[in-house]
Amino acid sequence: MLDNHGSTPVDRCRPFQATTHQLALVFDSSANRHIREMLRVYGLRTSLFRLKVINALVQATREGRLPGVRGVHADMQASSSELTIVSVREVLKRLAGVGVIVSQPDRTYRFTDEAWEMLKPHLG
Repeated sequence: MLDNHGSTPVDRCRPFQATTHQLALVFDSSANRHIREMLRVYGLRTSLFRLKVINALVQATREGRLPGVRGVHADMQASSSELTIVSVREVLKRLAGVGVIVSQPDRTYRFTDEAWEMLKPHLG
């Protein structure tokens, strides 16, 4: 954007500021290193959507629940409104397609034993 004289920028580059936003801290790369490693083992790239879906599944598993698409979406809505149910469904399909999770006959999802064994040691 230019100022009224049309020659100099009004917006200057601002120095990087560290964030203390809770969601940013939850999805810090060091906190999710074990998930990133698991995704790499299964041949997947890390994405914020995948991290959020996996974290929602981990939480549900720890609580003894087997959520479906709507359950995962509802769990995630508290932390992120930009995720649609369609994008959650696509992430779940992809995770199931490579063997990270299993789709149950009742349309719920659970981690495969192998994937859960990779994640379990890193849970507090």
